[in-house]
Amino acid sequence: MITIREETRDDIPSVRLINEQAFGQKIEADIVDALRCRCDELLSLVAVDEGRVVGHVLFSPVTVDSDGELICGMGLAPMAVEAQQQRQGIGTALVNHGLDLLRKRGCPFVIVLGHPEFYSKLGFEPASRYGIRSQWEGVPDEAFMIKVFDEQTVGKAAGVARYRDEFNEAV
Repeated sequence: MITIREETRDDIPSVRLINEQAFGQKIEADIVDALRCRCDELLSLVAVDEGRVVGHVLFSPVTVDSDGELICGMGLAPMAVEAQQQRQGIGTALVNHGLDLLRKRGCPFVIVLGHPEFYSKLGFEPASRYGIRSQWEGVPDEAFMIKVFDEQTVGKAAGVARYRDEFNEAV
């Protein structure tokens, strides 16, 4: 039975390994490690199966610069599940658990750069519908998405969404 909970210190090596294996490189794992060291506003969740970490999702602060006014929300990245555990609903459960927690905490929105087929099933829609665009050039419109919890706040948030600098440093 899969359980989802917040990451603990003991989970760090497993989280790193899962991210390295899922993405076939160290960049995402390096971003997670850097954010863990420098950012207090993270939401890091793990999926555990019989005492073993099999999945991970991280949410970190993002801002939308709307004509000089910064509107704060969260960004979802990365999300990884062990290869042999994929396509069993673990990623969906991780994301949904995180979204529920963030909504309850008053987060106005969550941004993600990911697979439109997967994230649209979880209620994400193109961020461009709100006039929000990625800080990175060449990001396909359909892959840069938003899940809105507070329509009033997000309705005035048109502008460039910026992730924390750790995302740029690792690339």
